[in-house]
Amino acid sequence: MSRIGKKPVVVPGGVTAAVADGTLTVKGPKGTLTLSLADHVTYEVGEGCISVQPANDSKQARAFWGMQRTLVQNLVTGVTEGYTKVLEINGVGYRATAQGKNLKLQLGYSHDVDFAVPEGIEIKTPDNTTIEISGIDKQKVGQVAAEIRRWRKPEPYKGKGIKYRGEFIFRKEGKKK
Repeated sequence: MSRIGKKPVVVPGGVTAAVADGTLTVKGPKGTLTLSLADHVTYEVGEGCISVQPANDSKQARAFWGMQRTLVQNLVTGVTEGYTKVLEINGVGYRATAQGKNLKLQLGYSHDVDFAVPEGIEIKTPDNTTIEISGIDKQKVGQVAAEIRRWRKPEPYKGKGIKYRGEFIFRKEGKKK
C-alpha cells in the first residue's frame, strides 16, 4: 500500500476539478492546469477532495499510484499558491537584470547571456544577485531554474556561480605550497 497514495488530495474552496477525456483539469484563482491521466490509476473527484486509486493489483499500477497522487497535489497547490524558486549569484561582476520577457545575465563570458522567459513563468530580480522564478506549474518553474543555473554552476573552490537559495556548496581547499 502506498502511504502517499492512500491520502485524498484536499481541494480548497474556489478550486474546481473535473475529469474528462483522459485529462484532469484543475481551475483556481491563479489559473488552470491539466494532467493527462495514467491508464493504471483511477481518479475520483468528490466533495472537496480528489482520490487516486490503482486500477488493478499489478506492479505497475502500484508504482504509478503515489506518483500520480503527488502530481494531482502539485496541480492543486499550483493553482492556489503557485511555486517559487530563488537563485543567488556569487562572483565578482556577475549580475542579472530582468528586462520584459528576457533575463540578461552577465556571468564572466565575453558576451551577455540573454535568456528568453517561457510563457507562464514570471522572473523578478529584486537586486543584481538574486533571481526569483515563479509560476503555477511546478515542473516548468524547476526546469527554468535549472536552465538558468546551467549557465554557470557553482564551483567548489571559491563558490562562484549560480546556486539555489539554501543550497550547500561543498568547498575544497586550494593547492598547498
